[in-house]
Amino acid sequence: VGRIVETKVTGDLRARIATRYEVAGIDIGASIACDGVCLTVVALGPEGWFDVEISAETLSKTNLDAWAPGKRVNLERALKVGDELGGHIVSGHVDGLAEVVAVRAEGGSVRVRFRAPEALARFIAPKGSVALNGTSLTVNEVAGAEFGVNLIPHTQEVTTWGEVAVGAFVN
Repeated sequence: VGRIVETKVTGDLRARIATRYEVAGIDIGASIACDGVCLTVVALGPEGWFDVEISAETLSKTNLDAWAPGKRVNLERALKVGDELGGHIVSGHVDGLAEVVAVRAEGGSVRVRFRAPEALARFIAPKGSVALNGTSLTVNEVAGAEFGVNLIPHTQEVTTWGEVAVGAFVN
């Protein structure tokens, strides 16, 4: 998890993101998924930050236009050949925004229900996987354009999902 340090408009939107990644191991031009959006690193700081530039096209398809200083974001470096493959394999780009329509405790987990855009809803299947804000989650149920997932305590602790709220839009 990283944190937005600052944003500014420079033609595109430029964002500085604080990270716990060792910045000496990040190259200019590297791709880092930020809340599921693959962004290109354009600057690095020895104090533990990297900058990305976000085009108008990306802003039109994602929730990154709401980024503000202090916001926490899920980060993931690109997979390297030879790395362990675990969980779900995710490839591609953000296709749209889903709205959080319900959040409720369920045992030690949290059940979250989303409303997907109509054009994407037909691709969501029970027990399939869906990538939301840079995390791949298992779909529990589907009813029309709405679907639900369970977030176990570990997921809530190590991602931004512990902060989920009704009305939020996720990539």
